[in-house]
Amino acid sequence: MKSDIEIARETSMKKITEVAAEAGIPEDVLEQYGRYIAKVPVSLIDEEKVRKNKLILVTAITATKAGIGKTTVSVGLALGLNRIGKRAVVALREPSLGPCFGMKGGAAGGGYAQVLPMEKINLHFTGDFHAITSAHNMIAALLDNYIYQHQAEGFGLKEVLWNRVLDVNDRNLRSIVTGLGPRTNGITAESGFDITPASEIMAILCLATDINDLRRRVENILLGYTFDDQPFTVKDLGVAGAITALLKDAICPNLVQTTENTPAFVHGGPFANIAHGCNSVIATKMAMTFSDYAITEAGFGADLGAEKFYDIKCRKTGLQPVLTVLVATLQGLKMHGDVDLDLIKEPSVEGVRKGLANLDRHIENIRSFGQSVVVCFNKFASDTEEEIAVVRDHCREIGVGFALNSAYADGGEGAVELAKVVVDTIEQQPSAPLHFAYADDESVEAKITDVARKIYRAGNVVFAAKAKKQIKRIQNTEAARFPVCIAKTQFSFSQNPKLYGAPEGFTFEIRDIVVNMGAEMIVAIAGDIIRMPGLPKSPQALRIDLVDGQIEGLS
Repeated sequence: MKSDIEIARETSMKKITEVAAEAGIPEDVLEQYGRYIAKVPVSLIDEEKVRKNKLILVTAITATKAGIGKTTVSVGLALGLNRIGKRAVVALREPSLGPCFGMKGGAAGGGYAQVLPMEKINLHFTGDFHAITSAHNMIAALLDNYIYQHQAEGFGLKEVLWNRVLDVNDRNLRSIVTGLGPRTNGITAESGFDITPASEIMAILCLATDINDLRRRVENILLGYTFDDQPFTVKDLGVAGAITALLKDAICPNLVQTTENTPAFVHGGPFANIAHGCNSVIATKMAMTFSDYAITEAGFGADLGAEKFYDIKCRKTGLQPVLTVLVATLQGLKMHGDVDLDLIKEPSVEGVRKGLANLDRHIENIRSFGQSVVVCFNKFASDTEEEIAVVRDHCREIGVGFALNSAYADGGEGAVELAKVVVDTIEQQPSAPLHFAYADDESVEAKITDVARKIYRAGNVVFAAKAKKQIKRIQNTEAARFPVCIAKTQFSFSQNPKLYGAPEGFTFEIRDIVVNMGAEMIVAIAGDIIRMPGLPKSPQALRIDLVDGQIEGLS
């Protein structure tokens, strides 16, 4: 089969004005970025249409390093729904340069179920990530300057909480020292870099409802504590207006098209293992405004992305999905069925059967939120009918809808079965109102423990001294009511990336707490998870090239 980039190049794209017109978006409101990309003003969101829309979440079983294919399924489902006469639009996250040049090589879907133009979406796109990076690092520079300029007056921070960010996987920047050299180089201090998708500015952009809400949230960002243990914020720094100005264009969602020329909104890109893992609220609502069925995805497995979608995004916005689609692959099931990673492409009915425990755990968790579930089997050429039958029969036995998806190879036609099962399930068994994993008024420790025990099935939850210190600081503040965002490995329910399947009874350690006062959530860092990824021994950058004016290696 042709590569993703070959398929993307051979697809005849429509001008973005035509795509917008077919969706009902007037041309005169578009801010075009060339012929095939445009930003759309936030003012177009229609809350009445949002309330009437059928929102569908796409999530997955616990991930393999190659992924499970949620983006391909999300795009494919939109294509399939349109094929059966439904008006569907997909809302996705923007790819990060770090994984594109590291592990993935691209994150715009795959095969004949992509969003286009894939090269631009995977690389610099409309500059949203650069704006977020610049805004975040501008705060860091202004904070350092404020401390430097006011040191003679006795001002200082006992603890600085604001790191820098970069959208490149660079392990050497995780911990650094700044201000070395002459006194005019600033005050010597320890600092570090996270990847841009972990930036609080990214989370703020994705959770803000409009530019005024974005500014309010930027003002509230906690930068550190003074020597008398008082919080110091961006509002104290006096630069919220300047930071908002940097994000003026970035807050507007990006309109692109699928391989079948249907509308798609691509906006924001937090990772689900180190952040909340959902595209922007604005993009989701924009998709809901211009469709009858809106499809969105949450990063990694349902224990990470879906839980945060429900407990953070839906809790704060009132969004209510009518259905959750759980994506599974044979390779993923076999990995969780104790099949050696080098052999997961080989047939193993027994491995599939054992791996169903991971699928069942995710189904049980999703149902605990009140959601109806459809299992989407993402089909690969090497899959055997005997193995597929094991999964299909199991889903029938437990009363869960099941559908094959071959949108990667067949486009919208390959997702028609999935689309029909999704529509039938919504009509016959729509989801109940959401039940959250914890209540707003529970303590921070209780919220984290609820997620760890109810969703991950941990037996014991322990908090390191550093985490306890941060929790104590906020226990009598408004932050104590914030939802929690647990940062942990995407490869296991536990904090151990090699503990596959459906483990339970393990110890779950919270190493640190990061208070996102602007994003209005508490980030709990579990185990050894790192907010600045490293590069593999053979990064995808080795295979990316510019040949005769064409980009190669994005796939």
